[in-house]
Amino acid sequence: MDRVTLRGLSVRGHHGVFAHEREDGQIFVIDLALGLDTAAAAAGDDLEKTVHYGVLAEQVAAVVAGEPVNLIETLAQRIADTCLGHDVVEEVEVTVHKPDAPITVPFDDVTVTITRRRP
Repeated sequence: MDRVTLRGLSVRGHHGVFAHEREDGQIFVIDLALGLDTAAAAAGDDLEKTVHYGVLAEQVAAVVAGEPVNLIETLAQRIADTCLGHDVVEEVEVTVHKPDAPITVPFDDVTVTITRRRP
């Protein structure tokens, strides 16, 4: 399986369990690794036979900026569902970074990574 990756998609969202996270929002950073067969697209130099990562980035950004959820695990699942909505995508690994998570000790980042496949 081939891989198309998109790293560092930065979007403001209002996710979290605390009121100030919902009200103020914060930046979430998204990494995607898509598993698909790119042979047909490459053979015909045809965008229609692969995933249009520009369109996908906009769709994922809309999910992150959209309806708030408590958990970044839930956000990651919504993003995975969006990616798998593209017929050519067979598998996706989604990492959601929450670099401004409300943690009282110094830290670099909080991430959740999930992998989902077509049944």
